Amino acid sequence: MPGTGSRWRWLHRAEDLVLALLLALLVLLAVLQIVLRTVFDTGLLWLDPLLRALVLWVAMLGAMVAAREGRHIGMDLAGRLLPPLPARIARLLSWGFAAAVSGLLAWQAARMVADERAMGTLAFAQVPVWWVQAILPVAFAVIALRLALGALAPPRPAGGDPAATGLDPAAPR
Repeated sequence: MPGTGSRWRWLHRAEDLVLALLLALLVLLAVLQIVLRTVFDTGLLWLDPLLRALVLWVAMLGAMVAAREGRHIGMDLAGRLLPPLPARIARLLSWGFAAAVSGLLAWQAARMVADERAMGTLAFAQVPVWWVQAILPVAFAVIALRLALGALAPPRPAGGDPAATGLDPAAPR
């Protein structure tokens, strides 16, 4: 996608910033809980569920970034060993399938979040469960979109740069 690099760079930086801030918060709060339990023989009741929620958010944001940069776990060995046309077909099929599965997961996650919202269950400290789970449909939808776009990109050459996948419009060309 030539010419779109600067258009999306701000969004990519925002994703990276939110991910870094949540990861730092996760580490700091986990250390706080360890110190409270070890040194003072106490802890904050709501902190463990919050840490679990932060792990979910960090994991899903990390998966979004990995999909953006073409660094998701995948089987691209065939694409690197095959001639150009079969490699492109293999990439289209495998990435297209992964995009379809991610899209299905996004749909089901959205249904789950809607159900949780209707039930009104609390996760911790007056925070509804659906707020915690809200990252799931968003992240899976973004991953599906990025994988679908990546399915159309040419395969990476052997030893190639992951940024050359075409998934990261902000990558230098």
